[in-house]
Amino acid sequence: MVKTISGIRRLDTLKSVVTLLPSIILVGIFIYGFIGNTIYTSMTDWGKNAGLALNPVKHLIGLGNYKDLFTGFIHSRFRQDMVNTIFYSLFLLAGTLGLGLFLAILLDRSVRCEGLFRTIFLYPMSLSFIVTGTIWRWLLAPNGGINLIPEVFGLQKSSFLWISSRDSILSFNWQNLPIILLVPVGLFTLFLFIRDIRSKKTARGIVYGIITLLSVLYIFVFRNMFPPILPFEEKHGLNLATLGIILAGIWQYSGYTMALYLAGLRGLSESMKEAAMLDGANEFQYYFRIAIPNIKPITLSAVIILAHISLKLFDLIYALAGADNINTGHPAINMYLTTFRANQFASGAAMAVILFLLAALFIIPYMIHSHKERKVK
Repeated sequence: MVKTISGIRRLDTLKSVVTLLPSIILVGIFIYGFIGNTIYTSMTDWGKNAGLALNPVKHLIGLGNYKDLFTGFIHSRFRQDMVNTIFYSLFLLAGTLGLGLFLAILLDRSVRCEGLFRTIFLYPMSLSFIVTGTIWRWLLAPNGGINLIPEVFGLQKSSFLWISSRDSILSFNWQNLPIILLVPVGLFTLFLFIRDIRSKKTARGIVYGIITLLSVLYIFVFRNMFPPILPFEEKHGLNLATLGIILAGIWQYSGYTMALYLAGLRGLSESMKEAAMLDGANEFQYYFRIAIPNIKPITLSAVIILAHISLKLFDLIYALAGADNINTGHPAINMYLTTFRANQFASGAAMAVILFLLAALFIIPYMIHSHKERKVK
């Protein structure tokens, strides 16, 4: 009997492997194989000489393309695009999470015509970025759309250039990039060091402490011992033209975060709210001290998904501002232009790999966290 059960299990395992094997092979070739090929291409000089030749000659040059992107004279646009990406991500996250939570709280109070409002708020998410970009291109036109709203109140119309402004704020020198990156890293690892020491996780705490110490030593002691990453000053900052892209992105995805938060709030037990009200809490205190802390996993999921979306704004920017608009640049747009217009395939592949790594910074920690939670359960 035992042998029979064991044989059945082995047969089921074999059937499962045979069923999954075609999918595994296809995923291995068309996803991971192509990723590997892109990484290899980014380490060659393909495109430097006769990139469109039938049999192009490629030589391995290591990390030369990556070095050029961050320190080369001709790639200042890519560096500004990277800065734009940070601001796109930060403002898209803050705007969609904040507005989505606000709308979810309003609907959670059982307003009249809730189904209608929920449909209206969710509708933008059903549109593609191409459609959204086309709509907002009209709305953000210098002589129409949003700029005409002040005239409704008897004021002079606005002349703000939503997608073509050349003004920047929060500017910084690219030469100071190591310090700008190490300050938040040092503060974060210091927090982790204190947390782990208090919870008696000494070994991991020592690692975080070493990282904090190295960050402090570089910032205050050793930074003048290393040459600057650029031999000249190069200013980058938040270009005000990106505000139009951010506004359109928030409009499209705030309904999505509203749906996530509303589902989380409705999933909380009614007795929790009743108990809070009996203890003297008002609605503001209930939502911000009890409800929101209890739906942290939803916030984490929303952050991961929206951060990933902020790295894929190619079609929205292309439709709304155009590929050649330097003021609203994004690495994905730059990658397209570098690869398919300039035929610099290796440089374009390097940009693609950088975007891939940025996405992995959000996805991999989330997958590890989810895996640990499943193991605990």
